Amino acid sequence: MTVRFFSSLTGTSEVKSENRKTIWNTEEVPEGSEFDDIWDPREQPEYEILFKQQVGTEDVFFGMSRKDPSTACCEDMVIKIKLPETKVSDITLDIQDKVLDLRTPQKKLLLHLPCPVDSKNGKARFLSEEEILEVTLRMTREFDFINFA
Repeated sequence: MTVRFFSSLTGTSEVKSENRKTIWNTEEVPEGSEFDDIWDPREQPEYEILFKQQVGTEDVFFGMSRKDPSTACCEDMVIKIKLPETKVSDITLDIQDKVLDLRTPQKKLLLHLPCPVDSKNGKARFLSEEEILEVTLRMTREFDFINFA
């Protein structure tokens, strides 16, 4: 089967040959959907997403850079997950570009992140006194070279 796609914005057409036995294209399936498990009885833990930016005195007092307090000027995303009665050895954490997958014997969290992150260079630490897992991820957005020039 051959399908022709036409873009009215660019005026170009694209021809794709597809296998007749496939139901959908792999591009149509959202990233992270392979982790979705609606039959898993574990409850979802409470979590909070924070955005963090690095500022110096030239940013705070003089306004010499283009940074402002919005999330567009933040470099890192911090996810704080409450995991009561959990040991560090019980935590399984998998991070992809747009998905965070956390599993413990009692809890399960599949979180689709608000923007892409650098999945290879993140940091995670477990604060045992507060029973919170803190995951810090560097965001990789398309136009970061403008904000952080």
